[in-house]
Amino acid sequence: MEKLQWHSFEKKIYIKSTAKELYQLWATEKGITSWFLSQAKFKDKSDALRNKQDFVQIGDTYTWHWHNWDGKAEGTITQANGKDFLEFTFEGSKVSVTLEEKNNVVIVSLKQFEIPEDDESKLRIHFGCSNGWTFWLTNLKAFVEYGILLNETEINLKENELSGYVFVNM
Repeated sequence: MEKLQWHSFEKKIYIKSTAKELYQLWATEKGITSWFLSQAKFKDKSDALRNKQDFVQIGDTYTWHWHNWDGKAEGTITQANGKDFLEFTFEGSKVSVTLEEKNNVVIVSLKQFEIPEDDESKLRIHFGCSNGWTFWLTNLKAFVEYGILLNETEINLKENELSGYVFVNM
């Protein structure tokens, strides 16, 4: 058995879909706000906003906002091939998403890596993001296969200061 590595983790899920559909859900503003974020803005290298349906490109920057959380994430698209692979900076690390079609399903593999190994990063990035991505990949599967969202978008969970630690559907 491998030893736990604090600098990276990987999550995988099978989704009944195509790589083309799933790539659109990850790599466009319209797609990523349909199942993951309340708002996303992608800017190209010249700082112009991308069209909501246009795929992100290498060098684009992003600003993301979630439902029920006042914070935002900002980062850069470091790789994007337009069909089955995307990589971006995220929370002081990097995230890659690989889509592999196999037997009429897609294996979605998400890796978060280059995570700093100080104690705060172990808790906030490794543990927090690992739990978060588990939920969000499950939410993506529910959205694609059943047309439902598991995250809370109507009830204001921010009224409880511990809501991000106790609610599983933030």
